[in-house]
Amino acid sequence: MQNLYRTAAVVTVFSVFEHCLGFLYRIILSRALGPEGLGIYQVALTVFAVFLTATSSGLPITLSRVISKHRAHGNKNAEHSATTAAMLITIMFSVPITVLLFVFREPFSRIFSDPRCADLFYIIIFGLSFTSVYAIIRGCFWGNKRFFAYSLIELIEEIIMICVGVFLLFALQSGVADVNKAAIAVLVSYLCSFAIAVFYFLLKGGKLRAPRGEFLPLLKSSLPVTTMRTSSSLINSLISVLFPMRLTAAGYSSSRAMSEYGVVYGMVMPVLMVPSTLIGSLALVLVPELSECYYKGNKEKLSALVEKALNTTLLIAAALIPFYIVCGESVGVFLYSNAASGQLIRNSALILLPMSITMICTSILNSLGCERQTLIFFLFGSAAMLLCVWVLPEYLGSGALLVGMACDYVITAVCSLVLLSKKTGKLRSGKYLLKLALSALPVIAAGILVRNALTLWLGYLPALGLSLLFVAVAEIALFQLLKLFDFRTLLGRFFTKKPKKMPARD
Repeated sequence: MQNLYRTAAVVTVFSVFEHCLGFLYRIILSRALGPEGLGIYQVALTVFAVFLTATSSGLPITLSRVISKHRAHGNKNAEHSATTAAMLITIMFSVPITVLLFVFREPFSRIFSDPRCADLFYIIIFGLSFTSVYAIIRGCFWGNKRFFAYSLIELIEEIIMICVGVFLLFALQSGVADVNKAAIAVLVSYLCSFAIAVFYFLLKGGKLRAPRGEFLPLLKSSLPVTTMRTSSSLINSLISVLFPMRLTAAGYSSSRAMSEYGVVYGMVMPVLMVPSTLIGSLALVLVPELSECYYKGNKEKLSALVEKALNTTLLIAAALIPFYIVCGESVGVFLYSNAASGQLIRNSALILLPMSITMICTSILNSLGCERQTLIFFLFGSAAMLLCVWVLPEYLGSGALLVGMACDYVITAVCSLVLLSKKTGKLRSGKYLLKLALSALPVIAAGILVRNALTLWLGYLPALGLSLLFVAVAEIALFQLLKLFDFRTLLGRFFTKKPKKMPARD
């Protein structure tokens, strides 16, 4: 267990650094492209994500689970066969899709309300096959618990995209539109991460082996996850078209409607997805462990790991919600110079709880072979979101998207918790959640009072900095007082060296 904490800490450091860089780049893009340009960029990426998820999204997690199964039985040849089968499956889908998209470019481009979105999409689509194969190699690293390589290559990809994007946007003077330059940076990062991953895969003894006996089972197991994630990408693409259309029907201009979409998905969502950095790191380390426990029939350890994962996830969400409520509005202005984004960040703070629960529960359930059930839960939640996006823009404007997300995550989280309880035994995280809520309420109340007082006496930035510091100190004190989190024990787990074994006496 101690080694698990250390591994999670290393992965988290990489993930936090990567997401911080990505967050910084998103701020740069928001200022370089503006809300409308950011909306165009986001629409193109959203549509591309549909094809990327269709060709590879379910395979990495399924491959990691299959490799964990083969590792539990010591079958190395089967691991190589499964990896080869996954690569063949993703190539079998990604290459024909890319060719067909270029053959039918003119009719396909009509799905975009703005032709600039189509230009961006056809730049990025060149990298579909490369990044799909890279995703498979990443799944191989995941199943073999090579978390350092997994995290490092992800970080390098992010750094390459940022460096190329900043160079193209600010150093290279040309007739190419800025949004197209941002798309070129994405393509370059995909090609580079593919090359690095292939090199490391071969360097560490990765082999291609006849996929005998692995092809069909892998395809069948990955299909529910792929369907769920492809449906998610399709729904996001549908929303990118439907939401501006419904805003236009409600009286918004076309330009303002695209700007509203850009604010939510380009500015607010990156802030709301901050917990995914920590939860994603936790899931990355836990999934192989959970799969091995499941296939070995070690229910006691499985139940303990699930409970720790849930409690950690609840702690992350509960720790961040006060920051969003107290300082969210100021953070939006500070990051994007956009007051509307700050108000939406503050108003959507409570979404963090069901969103975080959904993230960790979906990963856990998929590692236990419950892909079909998670697909059904996802479809229920997505139906609620689409209904909100269709009905509410007339009354809530851009807030309709956030209400839809809240309904989606609440439905999925509740269903996932019920199933997880059936699979692993009674979940004992309810009391812990109640204590977290009771600790968050006084922090929020005191934080708002302190922020308002500081705003009257100090400048904008000092008031924001001191408010953030006050919330952090207040949370640490209450967590320690209520024994919700032991920082000293945590430090001991990460930094205490394992005792050396004493030599046996004769």
